Amino acid sequence: MRIDPLTCAIGAELLDVNLADAVTDDGLFEEIYAALLKHRVLFLRDQTLDKLSRQQHMAFAQRLGELEDHPLIPSHPEAPGLVQIYKSPDTPRERYENAWHCDGTFRGKPPMACVLRCIECPPTGGDTMWANMVLAYEKLPAAIKSQIDGLIANHSFNASFAAAFPAEKRLALKARYPDAEHPVVRTHPDTGEKVLFVNAFATHFVNYHTSEHVRYGQDYNQVGADLLKYLISQAYNPEYQVRWRWTPYSVAIWDNRSTNHYAVMDYPPSFRKMERAAIVGAKPY
Repeated sequence: MRIDPLTCAIGAELLDVNLADAVTDDGLFEEIYAALLKHRVLFLRDQTLDKLSRQQHMAFAQRLGELEDHPLIPSHPEAPGLVQIYKSPDTPRERYENAWHCDGTFRGKPPMACVLRCIECPPTGGDTMWANMVLAYEKLPAAIKSQIDGLIANHSFNASFAAAFPAEKRLALKARYPDAEHPVVRTHPDTGEKVLFVNAFATHFVNYHTSEHVRYGQDYNQVGADLLKYLISQAYNPEYQVRWRWTPYSVAIWDNRSTNHYAVMDYPPSFRKMERAAIVGAKPY
């Protein structure tokens, strides 16, 4: 296997390897996981169904941990846990993917990683971008690092995916997926790195309204909201990003603990069919 870094900040392509081999080859799996920790997102081309079946796709992901379902999107009928992210010209154009986000932070235990394969994509457009949120934290001004130390953010499914639903369905989903609270700066459990851990699911800080930060109640609404927007916007910096152009049967594997990503929706009226395995993570600290 060869590893070809794609930018100075994040991302590498794995060459001369079939992902299915890592299902049974411990040494290869460990090499891939070490590359994932280093580069944060890995890419492979030509992982066709005859080389990597849906069951092998799941089996590789299960080497990382237990697979989780999605609150709204169904799994493939032949592969429970392999979520079908299928977009077509005939379906409503949901716009929740084209925001910088980290998968599942509305859960108490967000996914630790994801393995996504493209089944069908437009000839042009439909790229996905990832941002290195370890670097985003490292490059923050010292004063901001001091200010956000110990802050906790609220992350909401109800205010994002569920917001467009009728009230009855939205409230039922809220009961099933109550808002989660996570540290604004988390520690990566494998590397010990500090990670800026806010994204489009974050709605507000839950512990900002203290005498240290707030003179009047208005400060909480204005200053806290502005600070959260500033932190989320760090993913927008091109210096922290990699952009991947999909081709059929290419694969992306990303560390969901240290990255944000953005699915570019510039491809109507084309089809885009993706299949994703998300691996249950631990509670961030």
